[in-house]
Amino acid sequence: MFLLFSREKLFVTIFSLIFIFSAFIFGAAQEDTESADAVEIFNQGQDAHEKGDLKTAIELYRKALKIIPEFPEAEYQIAIAYLALNKTDEAEQSFRRAVQLREDWTLPMAGLGSVLVEKNQFAEAEKVLTKAIELDATNSPAFVALTDLRLKTKAAPEILKELLTKLQLLTSKAKPVAAVWSARAAVERTLGDKASAKNSLSRSLAIEPGNKTALVESVELALSENDLAGALENVRDLVKIAPDNPNSKFLLARVYAANGNSDEALKVLDSISNPSAEAAALRNQINANLSVNAEDLEKQIVMEPKNVAVLGRLCALFRTENPLKALNYCRRAYEVEPTNLNYVIGFGAALVQAKQYDNAVSIFRKITAIAPDNYTAHANLAIALFQLKRYAEAKTEYLWIAEKQPDLAITYYFLGIIYDSLNEYLDAMANYQQFLKLADAEKNRLEIDKVNLRLPGLQKQIKQKKR
Repeated sequence: MFLLFSREKLFVTIFSLIFIFSAFIFGAAQEDTESADAVEIFNQGQDAHEKGDLKTAIELYRKALKIIPEFPEAEYQIAIAYLALNKTDEAEQSFRRAVQLREDWTLPMAGLGSVLVEKNQFAEAEKVLTKAIELDATNSPAFVALTDLRLKTKAAPEILKELLTKLQLLTSKAKPVAAVWSARAAVERTLGDKASAKNSLSRSLAIEPGNKTALVESVELALSENDLAGALENVRDLVKIAPDNPNSKFLLARVYAANGNSDEALKVLDSISNPSAEAAALRNQINANLSVNAEDLEKQIVMEPKNVAVLGRLCALFRTENPLKALNYCRRAYEVEPTNLNYVIGFGAALVQAKQYDNAVSIFRKITAIAPDNYTAHANLAIALFQLKRYAEAKTEYLWIAEKQPDLAITYYFLGIIYDSLNEYLDAMANYQQFLKLADAEKNRLEIDKVNLRLPGLQKQIKQKKR
């Protein structure tokens, strides 16, 4: 998650700082012509910056630095401009220079920490951000970057809960910035409190409708709930705002991949000039998912035994023809990434294919507790419960499926059998009839024949029950 500053607040802050800086550095030399020129050039740079002319802004800031080499505000503004241009190496250099020039200034510390997190230099980022927060316990940008750090390093729940408490305190203060609400939402989502995460995101977007961190978190939340349409809508809004940002492109590729649109995902990845390790991993995963040659993939997994993308693909390829082999690959993928719902669901689905229904129920109960709207999890849980003849529990799952996809014929077939087995004959008749109404004459021929054979007997039982 990139640290993104509110431009309006940024300029107000910088104007205030430049006046303080002027009083401190120049003191009695305020009349000095060169110093006055540097301040004027700096202000011109801010004007260009605010208009979006980042190249001119950087040139003017550097011109001011030639007059006053020890000008931390100019270095800081250069860093912010470079961030907007996606030049993180240059931004890092200017943030470092600003911190060197003013060691207790926490804004460039937060910026530096954010860039270090972005570059996966977590140990140094931890030190920089910790110091920034020690100096200023209300430093919102530092807390936003620290949130990114904690999530990227998969911090323990107790650490995230402690961070959430601090973020809650920041959002309770007057006029909290949108990015803090977004950071709070990310922690809440990670801790499983999606209702609170949605509320926090709503607050963030109400403050700043186009806030990039809020849009990023909206995409992550939608993906976690398997809301692929919502994820695609949000990520497209994000790309409109930051079309050249590699992080936005990577997120778009992830959403395309999740939607099964591998070609578009690969096109987006190709457009990233300096792909990150995560982007390379996504490409490998997509290529693995596109492969239908199990033999080649099995050779690859011998060389790379923890390649989770290949393990996941082998899990899918063998699920029907060799469920036990699939189960092994699914389990290994799950062990490498136990928090990845796709691999957990794959493992559970392999258990269903292998007719290990009790174990499958245990897995899918946990999944639906974490992701209550995950359709695939509910569908597999329904099958496992049905096969175990746990009809009362299966009924709950199939009713959920019918609500989500009311035109899916086979759901009513199973509901008919379930109600029939529970001696709830009227409901059985209603569901059988709904199945016959929606069923495809070719695709569902076997089930249609079974229902038609059952209906006369069922009608007699209904009449007997009414007497």
